[in-house]
Amino acid sequence: MNDATTDSRIVPCPSCNARLRIPLTIQGTPVKCPRCQHQFTVPSHSPTVEHPDPFREAEGQTAQNRAAEIAARGLKKATASHLGAARDTPTCRLFERISEEVAKVFVGQDELVLGALIALFSGGHVLIESVPGLGKTLFVRTLAKVLGVRFGRIQFTADLMPSDVTGAPLFSMKTQEFEFRPGPVFTQLLLADEINRAPAKTHAALLEIMQERNVTVDGVTHELRPPFMVLATQNPVESEGTYNLPEAQLDRFMFKIVANYPSEEQEARILQLHSTQKDLEQRLIEELNTITDADEINRIVQDNSRILVDSKLVSYINRLVRKTREIPALHMGASPRAGISLMQGARTLAAFCGRDYAVPDDVVQIALPALRHRVVLTAEAEVEGQTADQIVLDVLRSVEVPRL
Repeated sequence: MNDATTDSRIVPCPSCNARLRIPLTIQGTPVKCPRCQHQFTVPSHSPTVEHPDPFREAEGQTAQNRAAEIAARGLKKATASHLGAARDTPTCRLFERISEEVAKVFVGQDELVLGALIALFSGGHVLIESVPGLGKTLFVRTLAKVLGVRFGRIQFTADLMPSDVTGAPLFSMKTQEFEFRPGPVFTQLLLADEINRAPAKTHAALLEIMQERNVTVDGVTHELRPPFMVLATQNPVESEGTYNLPEAQLDRFMFKIVANYPSEEQEARILQLHSTQKDLEQRLIEELNTITDADEINRIVQDNSRILVDSKLVSYINRLVRKTREIPALHMGASPRAGISLMQGARTLAAFCGRDYAVPDDVVQIALPALRHRVVLTAEAEVEGQTADQIVLDVLRSVEVPRL
């Protein structure tokens, strides 16, 4: 008698992770989970056998050390073909086209470009930390042009009021009534420049905006149309006239990306591109093409939510986040929102790689930008010179990597 398992395989439900035995004859067709009634498409291939294990031990190296090495390298554009299992999908092609178009004007900073795109297509926000002059404003304006979305900018200063961000009711002489005038936050790609120069009351105005995509003024809620992403910048060197960002706001950023100086070759290319005194707005119009639009971005965000995440990978993400709360050098560990960011980011990165399932490699690559701003070191650890990045890498070395 033939074993019934040879004609079927186990597929976890993307919504409730129930393990469903699916006949091979219905691969690639939609099914409904009997537990949660969630409808999803059965993957046409099995992730348990199709991709190589990126963490297999080599030369005495443990899987955990390998994971920490991958995380330390940061996000790299080459991840699209890293596993050798990439497929030609619409999302993968769109990611490549956006990256190529952005590179016409913005040179290097692969981690910033990839991290911002992962956050955008995951519905998240990005905090960028770098010294002045690395092209953060140029990047956001370039990205807005390529994506075909509205761009807005707020220059944060010590006297910036919450109404300067959200907008406020103004009296109309024509109607003899107060009418709400939207603030600069009513856009799609918002650059919050030097966000740490504003006081706490101004930061509080962003909490509802970043989490719920709403602005409530005088009891009336105004909705921000998706896609909506905040790209905030801060200078790590200059501290005079700055305020520490509240933990509640830091936790609302999906990623914190540290932008470093470009390489010698990249800086030479920057000098060639941007030393002609040509108007930036004119260059964006003449040299860049709009690749997509808001509707397509929203559709891909919904599609990415259906990327398969194995229950073992869910457990791995959960252990990583909970491990940060057990480290003596940390005064505060990562919140459950950190685990959600890891899940969403891993799904989007898998889609950029042309896969409809996530693997541990996707998780560890975004571990540093997703966790570094969500942990708080103790005073003793800071005196000893420890950093959040070092502790996150130690967490990756201590948690067993699953074999899918």
